[in-house]
Amino acid sequence: MMALQNVCLLLLVVVAASQAAFDSINKDLVVKSCDRTIDLSSQLVKINHKLSLANNGQGAIKTFLFSIDPAFKKNVAYIGATVGTSDKTYLRLSESKVQGHLEKPLWKVELKDAIAAGGTVTVSVEVVLGLAQEMYPAAITQKDKQLVRFTGNHYVYLPYSVVSQTTIVTLASSNIESYSKLKPVSQTDTTIKYGPYANIAPFSESEMAIHAENNNHMLVVTQLLRVIEVSMWGNIAVEETVDVRHNGAVLKGAFSRYEYQRENSGVSSVKNFKTLLPASARDVYYRDDIGNISTSHMKVMDDAVELDLRPRFPLFGGWKTHYLVGYNVPSYEYLFYKGDNHVLNMRLVDHLFDDMLIEEAEVRIILPEGVSNIELSTPYPVERREDVQHFTYLDTAGRTVVVVRTQGLLTENHVQDFQLQFTFPHRYLPFLNKEWGLPRLQMFLLASLDFK
Repeated sequence: MMALQNVCLLLLVVVAASQAAFDSINKDLVVKSCDRTIDLSSQLVKINHKLSLANNGQGAIKTFLFSIDPAFKKNVAYIGATVGTSDKTYLRLSESKVQGHLEKPLWKVELKDAIAAGGTVTVSVEVVLGLAQEMYPAAITQKDKQLVRFTGNHYVYLPYSVVSQTTIVTLASSNIESYSKLKPVSQTDTTIKYGPYANIAPFSESEMAIHAENNNHMLVVTQLLRVIEVSMWGNIAVEETVDVRHNGAVLKGAFSRYEYQRENSGVSSVKNFKTLLPASARDVYYRDDIGNISTSHMKVMDDAVELDLRPRFPLFGGWKTHYLVGYNVPSYEYLFYKGDNHVLNMRLVDHLFDDMLIEEAEVRIILPEGVSNIELSTPYPVERREDVQHFTYLDTAGRTVVVVRTQGLLTENHVQDFQLQFTFPHRYLPFLNKEWGLPRLQMFLLASLDFK
């Protein structure tokens, strides 16, 4: 009998623990107004929600739930919430589940200050979707323009009642084939305005369909390999190997170079794109499998180095290219130390081109020989794989390589810094001690030993 009671008690504990893992929808929270903007001018769908939240209950509210249409669950590349206008504060956001709504993608947002009873707060939630637009038609000739279709929701898909909502859609062109007309609706040039709509129930759905011209870049990085090699001689070498696919409408028929140059056809093709490197980047190179590509231009600006890259051939829909870009930066801008403890602070991924979308990325950080106590901190979840060894000139035990792979789609919002802590005894490099007073020539000769 006692054993049966213990089993029942254990089951109750398990059930209670599982229920505690779920969040609930607060019925006292109401969205007084929602101003939503949808930017369809590039290959990314950028949606911004300006929410005015009101607390109609008696107690303070510290969190709220945010949701998007289930059809876009796999397309979410980035989501973030902020409060404030001039001095924005990013709010903590985490995935959530609610019983009875397990199929819906939900996030819990923790407010900076709790909403008092009868109070209101304005929060902005930004969502970036990748691969959410359909090329329609899927194949076009060299002379055709590219038409894109987006299917969404007239209503904001929230777990709360919405008193008033408006939606403004921005397009890449005023050439609009068709768009859904849930009244009130108006269209001016490249803008479509829906609403205002009043008293929208939670999780309301009404299909929005927009079919319009969009000849902007549809470049997707299918595979990115970013290698960061740290040297204790004052240099960090960065090399990125990039596989790119034009994700636009597939080219139908043969490609004519004559028509391309004479008639300026192929308006949806990609002739070139711009990559931004760190301002201190030097010794820049741009290559593919054949060799060095000379059709590139570098412009040094105050805060970055702009590298204008031109592939060997224009990229049409369905076409691919493979290239690598490398450069050096001084380590004092990214590597900091106190005693034998060091911290490397660099970007996990960097800017490849405007409105970039990365499907898969791997980052390899090659550390000096003899490091220990490695700790990695990343701005968003990644998969850290087993460390490997890298051997180069004069190495004995090999250099530790930290390998990480990203999870999900990446956009410009993911250009953020990681921190890698490690221990490196300076006794391995006694000539770095200022007391030795080595002249610069000797330092240069010593540094020349550490090359690829």
